[in-house]
Amino acid sequence: MTDLSSLTAADIRDGIAAKEFSAREVADAAFARVEALEPQVRAFNQLTPELAEKAANRIDAMVAAGEKLPPLAGVPAGIKDNMNLVGTRTTCSSRILADYQSAYDCTAVRRLLDAGALPVGKCNLDEFAFGSSTENSAFGPTRNPWDLERVPGGSSGGSAACVAAGMATVSLGSDTGGSIRQPGALTGTVAMKPTYGRVSRYGCVAFASSLDQIGPFTRSVRDSALVLNAIAGKDDMDATSVTQSVPDFTAGLDDGVKGLRVGIVRDMLELEGLAPEIKASVEAAAARFAALGAEVDDVDIPAARHGLSAYYIIGPAEASSNLARFDGIRYGHRVDDASDVLDLYMRSRAEGFGPESIRRIMLGTYVLSAGYYDAYYGQAQKARTLIIEDFAKAFESYDVLLTPTTPEVAFKIGEKSTDPLAMYLSDVFTIPLNLAGLPGVSMPCGFSRGLPVGLQLIGRHFDEATMLRAAAALEADLALDMTPATVRSLKA
Repeated sequence: MTDLSSLTAADIRDGIAAKEFSAREVADAAFARVEALEPQVRAFNQLTPELAEKAANRIDAMVAAGEKLPPLAGVPAGIKDNMNLVGTRTTCSSRILADYQSAYDCTAVRRLLDAGALPVGKCNLDEFAFGSSTENSAFGPTRNPWDLERVPGGSSGGSAACVAAGMATVSLGSDTGGSIRQPGALTGTVAMKPTYGRVSRYGCVAFASSLDQIGPFTRSVRDSALVLNAIAGKDDMDATSVTQSVPDFTAGLDDGVKGLRVGIVRDMLELEGLAPEIKASVEAAAARFAALGAEVDDVDIPAARHGLSAYYIIGPAEASSNLARFDGIRYGHRVDDASDVLDLYMRSRAEGFGPESIRRIMLGTYVLSAGYYDAYYGQAQKARTLIIEDFAKAFESYDVLLTPTTPEVAFKIGEKSTDPLAMYLSDVFTIPLNLAGLPGVSMPCGFSRGLPVGLQLIGRHFDEATMLRAAAALEADLALDMTPATVRSLKA
């Protein structure tokens, strides 16, 4: 069949419906590509060929029976390994859950598969989603398909890399402070965090429950809209999912941006540490919006400068609470020779958790402790409120906001691993959206030294449609070739 990396999700579904190829042939092509590239990229913790074959056979049976196909029929999909799927392990890339078998399905994953997707495998991540490079995984780092010596970003690095390399057409990641959008920018993929509550979090192992959101990686804006159509909506199993109606996110993608009000978040463009070539690429993209008919102007979000500080109090505090359940008693890693229950807790956790997880658990426990709660956690929540208010004020005048996604392009493996503060700065542009619960999408807007540069578009609460419409217009205008070096070498 045609090279899988050149096909969109709609191409695959339509090709199967027209009997140009079968879903089983798509699955075989995906796993052939995995066989060729996975030893270099290491995007997956577990491959699921049996589940993919079963799903493909179901699609082919529907074709044979003349039934209408679901919207993602036959589309190869990767799943971040912090989301449950019966028949797989859910490890969170941690030794403490290395052998944990999924007892139920994550709602977003089940909806993706019910829409016809073929599960290729569970994708590598920073342990418990704590990181920005996928170097914190207990199973080793994932490598960026654009340059195998560089990181793919994190924490959803495996989900980003498998789509960038064409081993899957779409994938799911989770985003607590930028863990979808940041790796999307570093791998040249389209990566979206929906509005908080738009997609159920049920079955996704929690990092910070007031910040986490599941979203897609794709190679086109239209595919992102298709996946969001499939996974969005109220779920009675998740009290934080909302009853807001779910539109067809593909409906207005071709409407262009004429008359749309686009605000460049100027104070973010002036942040120290932003690479000049990133700033230039984002400003060039803003100029393209103006040329396409949008009204473009500067806007400031003053409280956003407090986002990083607030996040690294709120996030670890919630993580400390959520990870308390991993104690060696009910499930997960457990030492066999503990002298008492306290020894069991301490040694099981010390052996099971990696250094970054321990760092964040300790930080979160500290800021929640007596005497420090008001000084740290309480102040961080006040800063969060200011960020929400500043975004709300900006959206009184603008339909979409625009920032860089990351301060620099993909860095080399090991370059920041000994400097946590430098690593944390990778998410300086993405974190404010999680604190405010806003939707955001990262899309490629250019290159620097042969590596992708990401642009972040921000929408109003539950207005992913306008955000995606703007992204689709810019994507069509730029018409970038986002074929990574590893994929070019495979074609050669």
